Order: sequence, then structure tokens, then C-alpha cells
Amino acid sequence: MYILAKSVLALTAGFLVALVLGAIIVPFLRKKKMGQITSKFVKEHAAKAGTPVMGGLIFILSTVIVLAILLVTKKITYTSNLTIVLFVFLSYALLGFIDDYRIIKYKSNEKGLTRLQKFIGQVIIAVGFFLLYVKNGMDPTIEIYLFDIKLNLGMFYVIFILFMLVGASNAVNLTDGLDGLAGGLSVIAFIVYGMIAWNTGWLAGYDNIAIFCFILVGGLLGFLVFNGYPAKVFMGDTGSLALGATLATVAILTHRELSLAIVGGVFVIECLSVIIQIASVKITGKRVFPKTPIHHSFQIKGWQEPNIVKAFYVAGFLLGIVGILYGVWF
Repeated sequence: MYILAKSVLALTAGFLVALVLGAIIVPFLRKKKMGQITSKFVKEHAAKAGTPVMGGLIFILSTVIVLAILLVTKKITYTSNLTIVLFVFLSYALLGFIDDYRIIKYKSNEKGLTRLQKFIGQVIIAVGFFLLYVKNGMDPTIEIYLFDIKLNLGMFYVIFILFMLVGASNAVNLTDGLDGLAGGLSVIAFIVYGMIAWNTGWLAGYDNIAIFCFILVGGLLGFLVFNGYPAKVFMGDTGSLALGATLATVAILTHRELSLAIVGGVFVIECLSVIIQIASVKITGKRVFPKTPIHHSFQIKGWQEPNIVKAFYVAGFLLGIVGILYGVWF
């Protein structure tokens, strides 16, 4: 009951602060004309042009503010593992912010960070993660609990960390194409990892990581007040990159790395649809899906945007339940 109370209070605090920040940030972004530059390849999004972007600042700042208050008032203690989570969370947010800012400044999606620049930034962050993890007494072992399999990757673990961070951040980024979609799915995913973190008592600062997850869930719920259909603001790369990389970070620290493919199953499917489409076009010259990421295929089939989001939420919820079974019970 004590754990439940702390989780609910953390979530509530994150939500309330996000509401206040949203009421300030959204009008500010609109006033500064920090609007979305829509892709010419997605005609369904033409009406969304000009909607304020960088809304990820709402849940990023709310999470940092609430966490800082809890640390200053000594309601929680600062740990090395929390350092890793915050390092990745804020580093990816900064990387996404730079990309968003350049796109808005030059009014072109092509003027954002190049793929190479993004990748270099992600490599630097992954190396930083690795060094902090080594300092903490890194355990480079991947465990498949269901089959009692352990794989020690040794120094190759840094490559695994990079793969996890890049894969997860890009997957959430690709999913962020409909109002409330990436935000809502992230709420489900972080609730799951908050519960998983509470059950990893062997991990130093496990309770702080759990509290972080629930504060972020509250921040995301506050953000969804402004991002739900029809969206008044988009999270942009500022938010999506931070969310994906942080999900991967918590999965790694709690040694539930493989559970991310389940908990973030919808994100994985969205990402795979793009990879399959590109491979098919290059190899056969034909498309497998009408349009990717796959949520666009549903739009082409005539589904209304809110209905697609609801269906994906249900899928994310069911996968989240499976993730809890795997991550907690097994």
C-alpha cells in the first residue's frame, strides 16, 4: 500500500505541474510561431501545419521540477542509477530540441539534424551511459528469465546499449504521427516499467527509478490534455527521442532488456513497418503497406484518427500486461 501511495502521489504531482507548464508553454510556442512543418509526403497532416511543436518540454520540465523538489526535500535520495536515467533523458531531449529548433528556424524538415549528426549524438550519449554504468559496477549480462539463459556480452555491451537507445528512440519518434498516440503509449509503457522497477529490490535506487517513471507518467498525462485530438501542441523530437531512449535505459538498468520488445510492442511494429517497406521497395520495387509508419496505412484505409489511436492504445495495454507478467512474475 505504501508503494502504491508513493506512486500515485508522484503521478499526481507530475500531472499537476505539467498542466501548469502546458498552460504557459503552449501559448508561448504559439506566440513565437514555433509551428509544425508538415511533410509533403503525408497529405493527411496538411491541416496540422503550424501547430506548436516542442511540446515535449511540458513533460520533460515537469518531471525534472517534481524530481528536484523531492530531492531537495529529501523525500527521495539521489543515486548513481538515477544519474544514468537523467543523463539519457535530458541528453536525448537536448538532441531532439536542436533538431526541432533547426527545422522551425529554417522552415524545412530537411534543415534539421542530418541522420549522421543524430547518430553521432546518439553514439556519444551511449558511450556516456556505458561509462557511468561501468563506474556503477556494470553487469554486462542479458538474461532471458523464462528459459534461464544468461549471455555475458563483455565490452560488446556498449554496442548493445547503443542499439537499444537508438532503436527505442527512433521507434517512438516514428510512432509520433497521430494526436496523442506516442504520448498515450508511453504512459502505458512507463507504468509497466515503474511497476517492474518497484520489484527490482536488488538494484541500487530502484525506488527512485520507479518514482521517476510515475512522475513522468503524470507529466505525460498532463501533456495529453494539450496533445489529445485535436492536438494543440506536438511533442516533437524533443519529447519522442527522450521517451524512447529513457524506456530503453530503464529496461537495461532493471535487467529486463528483452521485455522492451513486448512492452513497447506497438513502437516496434511501427518501426518494423518502415524497415520492411524500405527493404521491399529497394529489393522488389513494390510496397508492402500503403504507407508507413503503419498508422498511416489505417488512415488511407479510411479509419478516423481518434479510432486508430484508441485501437493502438488497446494493443499497447494488452502488450503491457504481458510485459508485466514477463518482467515481474518471470
